[in-house]
Amino acid sequence: MLYHLLYPLSKYFSGLNIFQYITFRTAYAMVTAMLISFIFGNFFIKLLKKYQVKEKIRDDGPASHLSKEGTPTMGGLMILLSLIVPTLLWADLTNYYIRLILLVTAWMGGLGFMDDYLKAKRKQRRGMVARKKFVGQVLLGLIFGALLYFIPPDPNFGTSTDLPFFKGYFLEFGLFYIPFVVLVLTGASNAVNLADGLDGLAIGLEN
Repeated sequence: MLYHLLYPLSKYFSGLNIFQYITFRTAYAMVTAMLISFIFGNFFIKLLKKYQVKEKIRDDGPASHLSKEGTPTMGGLMILLSLIVPTLLWADLTNYYIRLILLVTAWMGGLGFMDDYLKAKRKQRRGMVARKKFVGQVLLGLIFGALLYFIPPDPNFGTSTDLPFFKGYFLEFGLFYIPFVVLVLTGASNAVNLADGLDGLAIGLEN
């Protein structure tokens, strides 16, 4: 948003020319995310505690996790806010990749919110039924894959991947690129979801 508002004015104010540099905008997006976390983080945690939005520990998990019972949940909303707001402020929103990333982030965040909401407020211990969550992930994968296949980000975008250990050889997916995207998206999402709560693993998978 700031990029689109201020960079066109660089013809009148040369200092605004700095907005064309992705390094500048990336740095200030990071600062913005940090400020959002610092300013609203403590308030958000207090709000969750006030409305009794607390973690429910599953019975089939490790016994050591039972001590986490009552920890405020839905913290993902804070992370989404710190991701989406700086992106909207500092990114070039005409960039097709940025719009796709925002779509995937918001969609998966919505699924996570519904899961936490059902556990915390509706007292459904297991949250969203696994098949409904899976349907949501597959639907996103189909939309995401179709957008990449039928409306590629640039003319050089391809639907092939190189084969590990076979330098110079590529596997062309063609139309099967769409189900391949579904597989990668749902697989990565569920890998993080399954490891969530096993301290240190979820963030490693997300990276």
